[in-house]
Amino acid sequence: MLNATWDEISLEDKIWVIPAERMKAKKEHRVPLSKQAIHLLAELPRFAGCNYLFPGAKENSPLSNMSLITFMRKLGYHKGSELGDYVPHGFRSTFRDWAGEVSNYPRDVAEMALAHTIDNKVEAAYRRGDLLAKRADLMQDWAEFVNTHHKD
Repeated sequence: MLNATWDEISLEDKIWVIPAERMKAKKEHRVPLSKQAIHLLAELPRFAGCNYLFPGAKENSPLSNMSLITFMRKLGYHKGSELGDYVPHGFRSTFRDWAGEVSNYPRDVAEMALAHTIDNKVEAAYRRGDLLAKRADLMQDWAEFVNTHHKD
């Protein structure tokens, strides 16, 4: 997310295409964007000379990984706090728990949403699609769940 650039985002098509070179599996990943994500992105300021969605302090660079951790700590999420010791990567884990325990989506849809690779080589050889339409529904349902269950 921190390295996302405006040319990867299509607000009209409601999709974020992460190039293969930035993905662990070295395969392009298409991320369907919820209505909430589209609204948030449409509201983000754009800075001249910088293509990053989340510009860092250095010219034409993204926010650092530490910036998210620091932000979460300032919100009170740290070791020994009443809120708990959470880190940015925990958002992926929370999503996966929700998809598996709360939603009715098949495991494959949730795993593909996280860009996890299939370990079984035979199954991987036959997998041609990326379940984009089903993942779009999944991401919209996740956004609705988060909106309903967040604390103000």
